[in-house]
Amino acid sequence: MSGSYLRAVSRRSMRGTVSPVQPNHDGIEPGRPVSTPPPADPPPAGQPVPRPSPRPAAGPRAGGPAAATLAPVAPAPAGRGRTAADKAMVKAVRKARRRARFAALIAVIAMLLGAGLAVGAYYFDSVPTPTELALPQSTTVYYADGKTPMAKLGVENRTILTYDEINDAVKQSIVAAEDRTFWTNKGIDFWGVLRAAWNNVSGGQTQGASTITQQYARVAADLKGVTVSRKLREAVIAWKLQQRYSKQQILEFYLNTVPFGRGAYGIEAAAQAYFGKTANRTAAQESQITVAEAMVLVSMVKQPEPDPADPEGHPGYDPTRSARALENSKARWEYVRQGMVALHYLTPAQADALRYPDTVRKFDPTARESGLDQPTGLVVDHVLSELRQTDAFKGKPKDYIQNGGFQIVTTIDKRVQDIAEASADIRRNTAPAIVRGQPKNWQAALVAVEPGTGRVLGYYGGSGSGATDYAGWYYDADGTPTGRGEHPPGSSFKVYDLAEALHQKVSPKSHWDSPAVKEFPNSGRTNGSPNGPVRNSGSAPCQPDCTLWQATAASLNVTFFDLTEHLGVANVIDMAKHAGVDSIWANQPGQALPVRVDLREKSGQDVAGQFSTEVGIGQYGITVLDHANGMATFAAGGKRADTHFVRSVTQGTDTVYTERIVANDVGLDQEQIDELNWTLSKVEASKLNNGWDVCGKTGTWQYGNTPANAHTWMVGYTRALAAAAWLGTTDGGPLIAKDGNQNVFGANYPGAIWRQFMTQALAALKLDPNKYRFEAPKWPDESSSTGPGPTTTPSPGPSGPSPSPSCPPADCPKTSPSPSRSKPKPTVSPSLPSPKPTLPTIQPPGAAAGP
Repeated sequence: MSGSYLRAVSRRSMRGTVSPVQPNHDGIEPGRPVSTPPPADPPPAGQPVPRPSPRPAAGPRAGGPAAATLAPVAPAPAGRGRTAADKAMVKAVRKARRRARFAALIAVIAMLLGAGLAVGAYYFDSVPTPTELALPQSTTVYYADGKTPMAKLGVENRTILTYDEINDAVKQSIVAAEDRTFWTNKGIDFWGVLRAAWNNVSGGQTQGASTITQQYARVAADLKGVTVSRKLREAVIAWKLQQRYSKQQILEFYLNTVPFGRGAYGIEAAAQAYFGKTANRTAAQESQITVAEAMVLVSMVKQPEPDPADPEGHPGYDPTRSARALENSKARWEYVRQGMVALHYLTPAQADALRYPDTVRKFDPTARESGLDQPTGLVVDHVLSELRQTDAFKGKPKDYIQNGGFQIVTTIDKRVQDIAEASADIRRNTAPAIVRGQPKNWQAALVAVEPGTGRVLGYYGGSGSGATDYAGWYYDADGTPTGRGEHPPGSSFKVYDLAEALHQKVSPKSHWDSPAVKEFPNSGRTNGSPNGPVRNSGSAPCQPDCTLWQATAASLNVTFFDLTEHLGVANVIDMAKHAGVDSIWANQPGQALPVRVDLREKSGQDVAGQFSTEVGIGQYGITVLDHANGMATFAAGGKRADTHFVRSVTQGTDTVYTERIVANDVGLDQEQIDELNWTLSKVEASKLNNGWDVCGKTGTWQYGNTPANAHTWMVGYTRALAAAAWLGTTDGGPLIAKDGNQNVFGANYPGAIWRQFMTQALAALKLDPNKYRFEAPKWPDESSSTGPGPTTTPSPGPSGPSPSPSCPPADCPKTSPSPSRSKPKPTVSPSLPSPKPTLPTIQPPGAAAGP
């Protein structure tokens, strides 16, 4: 560019004549002739040679409105009243204006001539190249096989295609719409840069980019937060691009980056958002967007979203937004069609045969994120919550994970998940017959955990992301605990009493006084107390003298309340904590609802004062997720691993996060585990009749002082799979069946869900039950025939209703061992204790075995 040309431009600019701002780009508008100079170099293979078109008549640049004239600063009128101060002020203003214009001219000349001045060098070195630019992409969440998508996340929806993958209709349409000299120009519209730079520095209006290369540069600058002197930066980035990359690469960058509206960034996301199709030429022809559809898509680039200040007057080019937007879209589409002919991408006859497509999908804001409206949407909520607590993602912006282009592989096995939903979603006709068609306020939840690893294999807590989670709780994007997955476990909590009894050397064959009703003065349960004595909800032939295993099979409350008193509330809580119960909900004064007590960093002794002896019979809420993990711990031979939903996170070829499985011993030796399994295998409701060794426990918690129950449970495990199922109501009311009966217990209703799930899931996993047998206990302490005697018991705390009818009282056995617990020792690779074989990890179809 010659100096004389710049001086001419300078003189004209100093007279105040410049072009006003364009709404988006400096592209040629519909109805204007196209000015296409002969190519300086041959275009790439496969691209047509553009032919020159007549130049527009003299006047403003094609595509821009008539040139505007900036009014110069007017001096104060001569004559009377004009003071010396007035004259000085006018002179100062004129001088400042001249200085600003001169500085602007120097900056523009320095940049355009490549003089290597500090400004140009700074921009050249500081702005990122496309390979250095972190482009927001949608994040995909996968099932455990790493191949099957579960959900797609991200407000900025983007899927990268290579140049060779993008079909020709898109590449041709975008050039016809945005930069008809793209294949021959040098990447920079020098006149546009000069005009915009002058305006930006001298106080004029901001200009948009012209060439496709500059438009990409603008997006790159904006993504990095560069806004000062943006036009100059865009020009330098464009210059840099033109030197380093081929035209094909630049077009690929552009088509994968430019916004198309509806949260779609890049052509592939746009094709899916507007037409439910793909822009990938390797896909089946019928699934690819057509030429006419591509012309609609590239029209969006001019104004991807409505103007927030005037959405009605400037709605953009999405034809579904309004009648005016449709009119805009059709006009722009016609302009693109003319360009396709002018560039010889279409013959006139082909262009005339095209019709504006009426297949654009109606705008749906929720379509940006797919899969969240399914039950696995709650899994995604837990995934995000879990990752936000890790070092790799802690402290990042709310949408960092969603828009980071990550590939998240979850622990969820699709085979197990499908069966969990089919069994626990009682609105489906796949659920057990006994729970189908029940009242609308009935709700079930189910969680399955892999023993030894803590991997959540199946999770059903409700209908989807944002819906109430009845199986657990998680931290939302603001760090607020969310979910209603805590429910009083009733007698299902007795598994922890039993485990703690074994830890304290109390044999399942020990005898206990087990009457139908009994007073416990030390715990405040007497005939004169508000809640009265403790009562059983059922009976057993052994009464009133029952062994601990018989009381377990019959779920006798009196026996287990007595057991909890003698074991100590703190010790029972400790066993539950070490097994997998991370949280328990306590009644606190002044609080209408129970408050979560986090057990992860506290001992049972730390929190025991907030609970009463009723903890042993399941008064205080725990989550379905925690209860399932407790079962998985016992299934793994007393080795507890933390439940988790994420196996790995990658970003491109980089591994960002991987699960770390650490198992902690709950303090039970092999004989004690064998005796625990033997005892829980006596629970009739847990039997599956499919050849598997299985353990389980039922539980109910009644609704106030009524005969009806509000919470019912069935929990249990094989050595390969553990699961907990809960059935209650959405409003906390009583469980009254559709026929009016109130005989809703753990064994019949949630028991049916649990048994169907376990039977079908074990079959789907195709595991050999003979490799997962329980060992028979050796009973080295056969001489133990009585239960423990009295010990120091905690002072009575808050107590709730006992889920049992009334019966006569009886006495309590004597003797008591002193409890002790060694600190758990972590091991990185969990395995079952000898002599049983190491517990195999369930391998998802098509995936490698995990750690």
